[in-house]
Amino acid sequence: MAGTLKTEEAEQRVRHGEEERFFERIDRQSGKLYSIAYSYLRSEADALEMLQEASYRSWAKRGSLKNDQLFDSWLIRILINCCMDELRRRKRVIPVEQIGERGSAPGMAQMQSSDQSDLEHVLSNLPQKYQHVLILRFYHDMTLAEIAEILGKPESTVKSRLYRALKQMRTKLERHR
Repeated sequence: MAGTLKTEEAEQRVRHGEEERFFERIDRQSGKLYSIAYSYLRSEADALEMLQEASYRSWAKRGSLKNDQLFDSWLIRILINCCMDELRRRKRVIPVEQIGERGSAPGMAQMQSSDQSDLEHVLSNLPQKYQHVLILRFYHDMTLAEIAEILGKPESTVKSRLYRALKQMRTKLERHR
């Protein structure tokens, strides 16, 4: 009985050490992760919440990580999935008190057209596969190889998506002006 207790305590200490090391690795990347989440959600509170959600999901799915050297890209992929889940959830829910008399959200008529808002509007209307590439490339200055690793796609696919995304943005911006 005493031997069993010592074994359980030892296993618990090992698990606690594993957990500490795991979350230290996440903590070392927290600035980069926050920046990525913010670029998707445009809110400090939401970005912090997605960091927590990604930390939880990654801990729960840590067994699915086959190659420890891919930890960083695996974690970023989980974070992006959390952000996309949140954005999909937002599209489904519009609080009743935010719907105006004509059935549209308030402030829509007050939106000012500026280069930044035009770019963000066009970006948000691109297919998600293009949004990911553009956000990671231009908001986070990642290389095509890094983006390919994060998205789990060949570098040639990332290059073609970047080319197509920029072409679509250019076309839409020209039409918009």
